[in-house]
Amino acid sequence: MVAGRTHQFNAVAYVENFSLRELAAALPGGKLRPHELRFSLDEDGDVFLYPFGTAVFHDVPPEQREQWLSRIRTAIPKLTAKVVAESFTAREEPGARTGFVAGTLQLPALGPARVSAVALVVGQSAAMEYYERLVEDLFARTDALVVPLERRGTVSTRTRRLHRFIGEAIVSRNEVLSVLHLLDKPDEVWDDPELDRIYDDLRAEFDLTDRYQALTSKLRGVQESLELVLDVARDRRMWILEVSIALLILVELVLSLWRR
Repeated sequence: MVAGRTHQFNAVAYVENFSLRELAAALPGGKLRPHELRFSLDEDGDVFLYPFGTAVFHDVPPEQREQWLSRIRTAIPKLTAKVVAESFTAREEPGARTGFVAGTLQLPALGPARVSAVALVVGQSAAMEYYERLVEDLFARTDALVVPLERRGTVSTRTRRLHRFIGEAIVSRNEVLSVLHLLDKPDEVWDDPELDRIYDDLRAEFDLTDRYQALTSKLRGVQESLELVLDVARDRRMWILEVSIALLILVELVLSLWRR
């Protein structure tokens, strides 16, 4: 009887996105596909690099993972420190029924296609966590702008600052939207009905769809709140401009009367 085997997946997400073509040129020996760069190691491990700035290691020892991260940093000199790390365990047990047991994916066999699908979901989850942190920060900063509006009925923030902040929120929203196509099923799923179910179970386990919807909803709320604050700030500037014009006219009249 063939003994079971435990597989470990470790994901590291960065702020910056990856150019897979540039990484493939800087790190030869990998298999480049439209949405991943895969390296198969001699020790039966794998390294996956994704364009959304995430590296996923399958059965790669810690020392070797650090070596790969160092190689990635050398290939991308401006790469920031890793911001999110996530791990996941899968158990390959011949004859077992596919499903989750105590948070561990258990399945009868884990071939290259299934390894790729699991790595993709783990990488997506790590990237999603980074976006969640980013949106929470935007949400808190937006709340700090809205509170004075609620208390005083006006805002004292400069319009240019609001323009920059709105631009930042829109860029963040576009980045999150760009993750949407990454939630599509990989090509291998269509050729393996069992893998299709595994992929759906993985997405449900990591709650990717609900997390994505929550992110887009919060970003929509941030954008609408900032647009309201911007409208109030513009009205305030127009009011100040009108008062200034009225004062200038009044001064002109006073000067005219004084000269007479």
